[in-house]
Formats: sequence, C-alpha cells, structure tokens
Amino acid sequence: MPTREAETTWEGGKDGSGDFETESGQIAGTFRFPTRFEDEPGTNPEELIGAAHSGCFSMQLTAFLEEEGYTADRLHTQADVHLETADGGGFEIPRIDLTLEAAVPEIDDETFDDLAERAKENCPVSKALAGPEIALDATLES
Repeated sequence: MPTREAETTWEGGKDGSGDFETESGQIAGTFRFPTRFEDEPGTNPEELIGAAHSGCFSMQLTAFLEEEGYTADRLHTQADVHLETADGGGFEIPRIDLTLEAAVPEIDDETFDDLAERAKENCPVSKALAGPEIALDATLES
C-alpha cells in the first residue's frame, strides 16, 4: 500500500502563516491563526481532517454496501470537527460528528444502520482519530 504525504512550511510567529500542499498537488493552501481560531476566511487543519474523515467514511461505506450487494445512488457525509479549549489550557478535538444522508435502493433500515456503524468504526481515518468521540447520525432517504 502506498504512503501518502503532505507538508507544511510555517514562517513567523502567531502572526505568520503556513503553506501546505499534498503530494498529489490536488490540495494546497495557507493556514493562519485567524483562519483557525477566528472567523477569517481560509482553511485550517480541522477542516482538512473533516474532509479526510468524510471521504474515508463514505468510501468505506461504499465498500461495505457493495459487499452486501447494494450500490448507493448517493452518499452525502458531513464531518463537523469540534475544536475546543482544553482543561488546563491549549486546544483539543474532543468530538467529530458525522452526518450521513444516503440514497440506497432496496436496503432496509437495520442493514443500513449496521453497515453505516461498521463503516464509522472501520474506516482508516476513524481508526487514526480514535482519540476523539466520533458520533454518527445516518439517515436513509426514501
């Protein structure tokens, strides 16, 4: 299996910035303290964690669905990554909420719920982020 890379170069103190880029070049940008801790437009590490987690979860669920003979018409997953002040100072990510809206023909609620939960527990990004609580709200669209 391949190893994936990303890198960031930070210049300056808290008033500085960090430029990041993925190995593929598909994702690149700049971090700044105001884009992370305030409402200044721009990206931040938590947003990128959310993108990685929602993508990984959706792909894992797709694999589990196909193993059971189902093909989703649509999976829409939102990851809300909560950045909060930690007890004793600093910051932490105590929780990630995954919200899934899915259109999967001919699947029953019990099977859908089971496969969604299994995907949450087994996607590699969920495993990597096992420190924070990861909540799932999955809705099967009619």
